[in-house]
Amino acid sequence: MIFLDNRQDKIEVTEELEKIVTSSIECALKEEKVNLPCEISVVFVDNENIKNINRENRSIDKITDVLSFPMLEYPEGKVFKEVYLNHKFPEYDMNDGNLVLGDIVISLEKCEEQSKEFRHSFFRETCYLIVHSVLHLLGYDHIEHIDKKIMRQREEYILKKVKL
Repeated sequence: MIFLDNRQDKIEVTEELEKIVTSSIECALKEEKVNLPCEISVVFVDNENIKNINRENRSIDKITDVLSFPMLEYPEGKVFKEVYLNHKFPEYDMNDGNLVLGDIVISLEKCEEQSKEFRHSFFRETCYLIVHSVLHLLGYDHIEHIDKKIMRQREEYILKKVKL
């Protein structure tokens, strides 16, 4: 289940945007071998809200584009498909039979700004950040150079699958 929650009024959340965000998440989950019912919440916010959330949760008083709040823990350097492929999850990781993967908070205002800066579509920028965030929910990170390279390759592969 994918829950979309619009908490901003600067960028219109159209049915087309909802559809492409949902299909990007579904594609990322499929490509990362998440083959059980799961739950992800996506909250659309503006720059002011994401700055507040970033400050409250990361002690960084700065606007960012997307924040990921994974619910599962991963051994260092491991991702979902390496750890949890045939895992039996405890009840506290589940909600009505769905594995709770986590929450994504994305600033649509920042997506619009970055799409202009990088000279590509608003949809592509938004879906890139959504896929990026889903990969974080699945254990990927980009602190080390090699991990960043692996994550970027997965992002681009998934975006090509979604035709973005």
